[in-house]
Amino acid sequence: MRIAIQGELGSFSHEAALRMAKAVGIESATVVPYAISADLFRGIAERTVDAAVIPIENSLAGPVAEHYDLLLDRDVWIERESLLRIRHNLIVLPGTRIEEIGRVSSHPVALAQCRRFFEQHPAMRAVPFYDTAGSVKQLMEAGDRSAAAIASRRAAEQYGGEILVSDIEDNPANFTRFFLIRQAELAGREGGADKVSIAFTVENRPGTLVEALKIFAQQGTNLTKIESRPVQGKPWDYVFYVDYQISAAANADAVLADLRSSCSMVKELGRYRTAVIDLASADL
Repeated sequence: MRIAIQGELGSFSHEAALRMAKAVGIESATVVPYAISADLFRGIAERTVDAAVIPIENSLAGPVAEHYDLLLDRDVWIERESLLRIRHNLIVLPGTRIEEIGRVSSHPVALAQCRRFFEQHPAMRAVPFYDTAGSVKQLMEAGDRSAAAIASRRAAEQYGGEILVSDIEDNPANFTRFFLIRQAELAGREGGADKVSIAFTVENRPGTLVEALKIFAQQGTNLTKIESRPVQGKPWDYVFYVDYQISAAANADAVLADLRSSCSMVKELGRYRTAVIDLASADL
């Protein structure tokens, strides 16, 4: 099975992809990195890859807006979700001492989640980079002992770096939610699904959003997430992305039927089981 990720090998997406593959009984998945998310979705459409694992939101940094837009725009289906504890590590060339380090690279979100570490080490300058694992790859290629990177343990293993300081994130309750997605016509429909993701739009007039949201309460479903994104080419119009929990498939179908009778557009994005925290990766 070929599973696409956005970013370099060794990233948190790489870790999530391997964990999700194992959870569905696949022990030998090949992870295929893409630099751009749109290319990853194109790989699914062209069947260059069998599936993809994408981050959709972080418990501290919030949603990955581009991925919401692509889920709506492309013909894909969410098969599964997972939660991965994000552990940031200071990674260096083997043998580097902490007093040698003058700059530290990583993705801007990772840097922002390690502010306390930088306050404790004022000689270190934070340098934004396009990817956490990519910052380790670049560090090892450059061979610069005055530099370091912040990334996952897997990134250090992938590129031969040494973890000098582990778990440097400010907040240990740092989780990223990932989706496993496939081309819609090839996707499996997981038995026992208790969660649904949808997107919908309403007419831009008073009360329409309230009426749409009432449907979830009337059907006895638990609304767990709502996110809004602007409609491309229509300033001040919005798409609403919603996750809701269900007790049976008929429950999900009833919500969708009622929404379709009152909304301008409704798209079901996937049905899957609610993820639970992997205690092996948590250790809070």
